[in-house]
Order: sequence, then structure tokens, then C-alpha cells
Amino acid sequence: QGSGRIWLDNVNCTGTEATLSQCQARPWGSNSCDHHKDAGVVCSDADTSGQRLLRLVNGSSSCLGRVEVFHDQKWGTVCDDTWDLHDAAVVCRHLGCGTALSAPGSAHFGQGSDPIWLDDIRCRGTESTFTECELGNWGEHNCGHSEDASVVCSGNSRLQGPGRVSQDG
Repeated sequence: QGSGRIWLDNVNCTGTEATLSQCQARPWGSNSCDHHKDAGVVCSDADTSGQRLLRLVNGSSSCLGRVEVFHDQKWGTVCDDTWDLHDAAVVCRHLGCGTALSAPGSAHFGQGSDPIWLDDIRCRGTESTFTECELGNWGEHNCGHSEDASVVCSGNSRLQGPGRVSQDG
């Protein structure tokens, strides 16, 4: 049970929002409840349904690098066949890293050593998350790791460190 001011009430999310502020809710700070109705969220590294399905590695920040996806309890790479700025835009959006600046292929951020999970990905560029793209069949490809796909995004990830919303900071 919390204490202090209650900031959100009647929160209604569809699941496609990138941030809590995009969900429908009463105006900020307006509520008709007490702390007996406090809600919470527990995050786990074992959850692969959201951002944990996707990561960028071998870059100088969390918003650029070789694209890796999590499948069958193992991280693997994405082949650069058909890889373009539309695909990169969705990866950057999915990870909260701003817009895509480039979509380098040819293992620009080094070759992976794990499975090549995806090939011939097709995103329109408007999808909210990577999983909304046409991904094809997991593990079916005609690639080597010299064709690992990468992205360079414009921003820093919103998924850094623990977060907390409170009146006292």
C-alpha cells in the first residue's frame, strides 16, 4: 500500500502504447480512490513478450548495434536479406530509441555466433512493435552471419535503469 498523492486513476491501455502516458486515464492527479486500490507492476527478465524479445548488441550505446531476437530460450541474429530503413524504424520504435538513421547490413556491428533466427523480414515502417512485422518462420534462412542486420537509432533507450513515479521523487 502506497502513501502520498495518487497520480493516475481509471487507466485503460490497449497494449500497443509505448508509454503509460499514452493510455486513456482520468486527468493527471484527478482520482476517486484511496491507497487500498494501488496497482503495481512486476517486471522479469524471463518475460520475452515485449522489449525483451529484441536487443541491439556490439554498439557504443543501447540504441545502435546488431539486431538480436530471443526465441526458444536463445538469442539469435536477423539476416539482412530485404533489411531496410522500414525494418530499422520499427526496431528503434520498439526499443524506445527514437527514429532510425540507418539500417546497415553485412554484419556492420560484427558477426553473431548464435542461431540466425529470422530472414526476409518485412515491416511497413508504421508498426508499433517488431512482432507486428511479417517475420516469416523462425530458424528458416539462407544466410551466414556475414549478413547479420543492424540498426542505428537517433536516441537513447527509455529502458535504462529502474523507474519510479512518486510525489517525493
